[in-house]
Amino acid sequence: MEIKVLGVGCPRCHQLLMEVINALAELDLTAGVDMVEDRQVISSCNVKSLPAIVIDGKVKTEGKVPERKEIKKLILEECKLK
Repeated sequence: MEIKVLGVGCPRCHQLLMEVINALAELDLTAGVDMVEDRQVISSCNVKSLPAIVIDGKVKTEGKVPERKEIKKLILEECKLK
C-alpha cells in the first residue's frame, strides 16, 4: 500500500502526515508514506484543495484533516479491496 499526503508544507499538512503515520501504527500495518509538496505532482492528482490523502493512486480526502478513526477506516477499506 502506498499512501501520499499532498500539501504545501503548512502545519495542517504535517498534522495530516502524523495522523496517517499514527493510524497505521494503531492498525499495526506497514505502508509506504510520503509527503508530496511538488505542485506538479499535486496537480496531476486532480485534487481541488489541500491537504489531501491519496491511497494507491485514489484520492480519499481533500481539504481537511480527518479524525484518526476516519483515516483508519479509509486505510482498512483500501486493504479489503486488494
